[in-house]
Amino acid sequence: MSYDVIVIGGGPSGLMAAIAAAEHGANTLLLEKGKKLGKKLAISGGGRCNVTNRLPEEEVIRHIPGNGKFLYSAFSVFNNLDIIDFFENMGVALKEEDHGRMFPQSNSAKTVVNALIDKLHHLQVEIRMNTAVEAIHYTEETHTVILADQEKLLTKSLVIAAGGKAVPHTGSTGDGYAWAKKAGHTITELYPTEVALTSSEPFIKDKRLQGLSLQDVALSVFNKKNKPIITHQMDMLFTHFGISGPAVLRCSQFVVKELMKGRPSVTMELDILPGEKENNLHNRLSDSMKDQPKKSLRNVLKGIVPERLLEFILHEKQLDGDQKAANVSAEAVRTIVQFIKHFRFDVDGSLPLEKAFVTGGGVSIKEVLPNTMQSKCMHGLYFCGEILDIHGYTGGYNITSALVTGRLAGMNAAMEASSLADDS
Repeated sequence: MSYDVIVIGGGPSGLMAAIAAAEHGANTLLLEKGKKLGKKLAISGGGRCNVTNRLPEEEVIRHIPGNGKFLYSAFSVFNNLDIIDFFENMGVALKEEDHGRMFPQSNSAKTVVNALIDKLHHLQVEIRMNTAVEAIHYTEETHTVILADQEKLLTKSLVIAAGGKAVPHTGSTGDGYAWAKKAGHTITELYPTEVALTSSEPFIKDKRLQGLSLQDVALSVFNKKNKPIITHQMDMLFTHFGISGPAVLRCSQFVVKELMKGRPSVTMELDILPGEKENNLHNRLSDSMKDQPKKSLRNVLKGIVPERLLEFILHEKQLDGDQKAANVSAEAVRTIVQFIKHFRFDVDGSLPLEKAFVTGGGVSIKEVLPNTMQSKCMHGLYFCGEILDIHGYTGGYNITSALVTGRLAGMNAAMEASSLADDS
């Protein structure tokens, strides 16, 4: 069998690539090794599917710290606002939530996945499920995709959209890296991003804060010169192995990259009340002590931070929570304020790549044309989605990158295939 374009991988970028190729007149085949298309889409955004983000282009790219700037060229062809139009034109009504996140009005990822599958059928894209690719042979003219049952498929253009290695139960098991290498590509070191972090701090080991969640805190990562690299203000959670939650996921890639430099651990700092300046907090607590001299220290501090955290601070700083406010020294107040604004602890690792939301590393972007997603190493070969060394924060940014790169890869694969047909 021979095709104009074969797309390997039925995730967001592969679905978009197959649609774009077919829209540009290519006889297109989509291969998916699993039994469902759009598996990762179906679980994204807590099963509601955060399809993209409406923030201005600059902001979207800033939220893709892993090589987001590579997407500037692609965005000039197809961007986050085009994604919104694309879905609305297919009848998927979207709504905007906090931080520009776009969700289907139905609140169900199925709406998004089904619309994409309907579009593929409408465009008469041939879809083969439960079809694993064993190998790819590249030649001067065409490329041959060899399936697990040894069937050989010829194609003029090939789009590899096989995903990374994160969330393997959706089918992302890193198959595409070997095919990219065979075509002459470099795979940059793979590492987990958007991942929970581990710590060997005594308070983690003895589970004193396990299950405590903190709202709207500022979490920072420090480099070995003790300078903050990044700060994110969001919610976080203490777990039995370390820390998790949105602020932690966003900081995680910076921690992992520091650990990859050979550091045994990385210091993080937590500002529990980022909205209040240190001296204001100090004055407020001092005034409270003076105004309520007969109350216990514990009762004066109640409500300023969650109770479990308050008990932890008193324990760590060896302060007697039952002592009267009148007897609390100025030094003790300073110590409490210092802890609330600068709680430092070390993290020494992350959960494995399989447990991460997103893969860092992948096919080097230096070897891919940014305006077409075409390989610089091999004719008729395109990459899109998470197999590329591009990664963003959660919040619709990775799906945006997948859909944008998928659109360009499919469209240009079709155009290359048709120019080959014209030449022959």
